[in-house]
Amino acid sequence: MYKLFAFLTVLVILISCKKDKSPEVSFKESMLQLSTHNLATYSIGSNSKYLVVFESGLGNDHTIWQTKRVAEDIGAKMDVVVYDRAGYGKSTIDNTPRDISRLRIELKSVVDKYANGRKVILVGHSLGGMVIRDFAIKNPGMVAALLFVDPSHENVLRLTQEAEDILFNSINNSNGPNFGGTKETRQLIEDAQYMATLPNLPNVPVVVLTGMKSDPGSTGNTQDLYNAHELLKSGVTDFTHISDTNSGHFIMIDNPGLIIEKFNLLISKLP
Repeated sequence: MYKLFAFLTVLVILISCKKDKSPEVSFKESMLQLSTHNLATYSIGSNSKYLVVFESGLGNDHTIWQTKRVAEDIGAKMDVVVYDRAGYGKSTIDNTPRDISRLRIELKSVVDKYANGRKVILVGHSLGGMVIRDFAIKNPGMVAALLFVDPSHENVLRLTQEAEDILFNSINNSNGPNFGGTKETRQLIEDAQYMATLPNLPNVPVVVLTGMKSDPGSTGNTQDLYNAHELLKSGVTDFTHISDTNSGHFIMIDNPGLIIEKFNLLISKLP
């Protein structure tokens, strides 16, 4: 089973990563007003050809991309937006189910605010990988390229109701019912079922990074995860898949240079 959801240790991993935050002095904070709640966004840049938007994983706010300055390094030459999904950081939350479809709709709201007609390069970690995958499939004309950082995949995210309940209760007890991660956890079984119905990615340059080092408490088989990630190449002409034996699930912390390197590879392929 996917290593992020090693149920007795995952909460510790997520919270420990959330606490290691770097300053946001160069990013402009803004609130995006939706009809029922607000999303906190953080942007940097000066009108580059493409917009880069980062999507975090379950349990993490936008600062996961700043822990080792991945967002800052990319923002030195590209327009970048990081943001907190509903219920994370300064973002508020409503009562709608926090499933992949809803997260994709709210990601589109962020893109619509900042893209100004430009195509986007989406970077997604873990559950965020599902979100950007759904976005790309539903909005192919808006996407220039995709970078998946150890993304969740339905072939390995196969939770029983009991397992989801254990994870939900752990996060709820630690963070409360209105925490974004609490509400997102309650949709994991439905999310996996939903993702299995989606067609192939659009034919844009795609890079997938798979962390092959087991995290503490991991119950997953990293080879199974690698094999699932390989399936993302269906219908994609320009597909690069990297197995990183030096990283666990949080590649942006274990090996941030790899993300920068492969991001630069992506943009070198774009017109």
